[in-house]
Amino acid sequence: MATAYRAFEVRKLLPAIGSSSFLARAVPAAPMAGERFRAGALQQPLFQFVERGKPMPLLRELTGTLDFDCPVRDIRQGVFHTAVLARRCGLAASLPRDALRQEPPLVSEPGLLLEKNAQELAALAFSSSLLEAAIGMAAINALLPVNETALVERNAGDILLEKGAGKNVAVIGHFPFLPKLRERAANLWVLENNPQEGDFGPQQAGKYLPQADVVAITGTSITNHTFDDLIGLCQPKAYVLMLGDSVPLSQLLFDYRVAALCGTIVTDAEKVLRCVSQGGNYRQIQGVKRVTLLKA
Repeated sequence: MATAYRAFEVRKLLPAIGSSSFLARAVPAAPMAGERFRAGALQQPLFQFVERGKPMPLLRELTGTLDFDCPVRDIRQGVFHTAVLARRCGLAASLPRDALRQEPPLVSEPGLLLEKNAQELAALAFSSSLLEAAIGMAAINALLPVNETALVERNAGDILLEKGAGKNVAVIGHFPFLPKLRERAANLWVLENNPQEGDFGPQQAGKYLPQADVVAITGTSITNHTFDDLIGLCQPKAYVLMLGDSVPLSQLLFDYRVAALCGTIVTDAEKVLRCVSQGGNYRQIQGVKRVTLLKA
C-alpha cells in the first residue's frame, strides 16, 4: 500500500523543510479513528511504486534549494493547470482525471491559501492529495532560481526523435509527438494511467523501463511522488528526458540521471493566470515559452 502524507502533517513538519533531515523525519500517516487517508483512491494511483516509509529525495532536495523570503501574490487552479505567482509565475499540471479518483476534500483550505507563506505552499508538494501537490509544485516552480541564459528553445519531441531513432523508447505520459516517434523508434512503449489504444498501463513500467535506451518521464511524476521509483527502473545508460509544465528547470535533476529538462518559462504572468483560470490546456496557455535545459 502506498504511503500517505496528510496535509496537516506536512504543516507540522514545515520548520524542517530545506534541511537534510526533513523527509527522514516524515513518517507515514496512520489514519485516526474514523478517518481515511487523504488519497482516497490509492487503489489505482498513477505509477505508484512508493513503498511505505520511503522518503522522496528529489522533492526534499528541491525544497532545500529554495529561498522562501518572497511574498505569494496569486494562486490559480484550473481544470488542467495550476499557477502560483511569487518570485516568478510557476506552473504545474492539475492532473484532473487522477485527482477526481481521490476522496474529497481535494484541497483542504480553499479560499485561504493566499494566507499561507511561500514555505507553506511549497510544502504542499508532499501532500497525498494531487490537487494540493500540484499547488506545491507550482509554488516550487515559482520560487526556483532559474539560469535563463542556459536555456535553449528546443522541443522535447525533436530531442526524442533524434535520440530515439532505431532505439527502444519508453514514454511515461501521452503526448502529440508519439505517432512520429513510433515511426522512428525500434520499439515504443507508452505507459499511461489513462491508456489510449496501443498504450500500456502503469503496472507494465517494471517490464519496459529497464529495456529502454531512451526514456521520457512526465514532470507530473514529481507531483504524484513516483519519480524516484521510476528513475530507479531505468537502466544506468539510458538517456532520460523530463517534459511538461510541471518540470522544475533545476540542474539538481542532472544528479538524478536526467539529461534534458523540457519545461516552461512564463513570459506574461497576467495572460497565464487568465488562461489557467479559464480552463486552458497545455496548448492553449498564452504567455509562455517552451524551453529546454540540457546537461552539459
